[in-house]
Amino acid sequence: MKYLLLINMFALLSCSSVKKITIDEKVYVVERERESIALIKNEKEYKTIKDLGNLNHATLKFKNGFAYVLARNGFLSKIDTLKDELVKKVKIGKSGIGITFTENQVVIVNYEPNSVVILDLDLNVLKTIETDSRNVGIKVWKNLLVFSLMDKNEIWVLDSQKDFSIVKKFEKVGNLPFDALINESVYVVGFFNEASVGMLDLASMSYTKIMMKDADEKLVYKVPHFGYWGVVAGKVFVPMVSSDKLLVLDLVGLKTIGEVSLIGRPVFASVSPDKKIIALNYSGEQEDYISLVDTSTQKKIIDLKIGKRIMHLRFSADGSKLYASSYFENKVHVIDTKNWKVKTSIVVSSPSGIFVDDLN
Repeated sequence: MKYLLLINMFALLSCSSVKKITIDEKVYVVERERESIALIKNEKEYKTIKDLGNLNHATLKFKNGFAYVLARNGFLSKIDTLKDELVKKVKIGKSGIGITFTENQVVIVNYEPNSVVILDLDLNVLKTIETDSRNVGIKVWKNLLVFSLMDKNEIWVLDSQKDFSIVKKFEKVGNLPFDALINESVYVVGFFNEASVGMLDLASMSYTKIMMKDADEKLVYKVPHFGYWGVVAGKVFVPMVSSDKLLVLDLVGLKTIGEVSLIGRPVFASVSPDKKIIALNYSGEQEDYISLVDTSTQKKIIDLKIGKRIMHLRFSADGSKLYASSYFENKVHVIDTKNWKVKTSIVVSSPSGIFVDDLN
């Protein structure tokens, strides 16, 4: 009897040990008008973190169990993502625009004052670099910190392991750089006032500029401040906010390889976790719609009317859901990616940027 009991207990323990404990992801949504972040879990809002500063074009990034929120009016906030509580808030400028991390530091680029600020992870300022320019497109590759200077048309590369000393300055890179992305060693920068895209290979320290077809037309290639261009297998899908197109660039061959015709002017390109689908939203007349694009065929799949002014899109970590913030409805719609229909909607005040923290 005791032997059978031991066998049964062992079997029970074995089953429980292999059973996966599933914890849903948390979604952090910027409430633009309320200067706060709404937290969503299990498709319900359960908490709000307030008093974070002007969150118009705010950005949020995760590191080591904390969320760092950069407000447009220069406030930087650190949030404990376990307790979902504000740990610390500091002011590091009058107009902050970008945030990234080295291994042990937070790096902020400012419009005003014209500076790059290095802080430790507890938000103590370690160093301030004066640039005499508005600064954008801050990225990290290995030990290198790279950013663009809007008013100087330059790109600076610094060494984070050598007190952020300047490794190289690239001058006359293009007319008014305004943001960037990085894919492996290639830093890609967009310009406001010319139809081109700059590509800096940080491995070889070589710079190339790609001119677009309509070089005489002033086009804007947008890397949104709380989103990104779609990067898939060495290809970059660029929302052309002054044209009804999605531009496709080859990061390996450093050339344009295609265009996708759209129903309006795209703003954000959100890539599904399996890299098969890009979801786009729009500004202007088509702002209530989203479009889905197949990354392999580079063709549009479908246009969907989702809400009223869709501000931002973000896939869940497992790709089963697409979150869409509907600004004029004060809702975040949760879209089932199996049938692309809204499965539920969550009331959130003036929602814009969406950021997903995968807890699994």
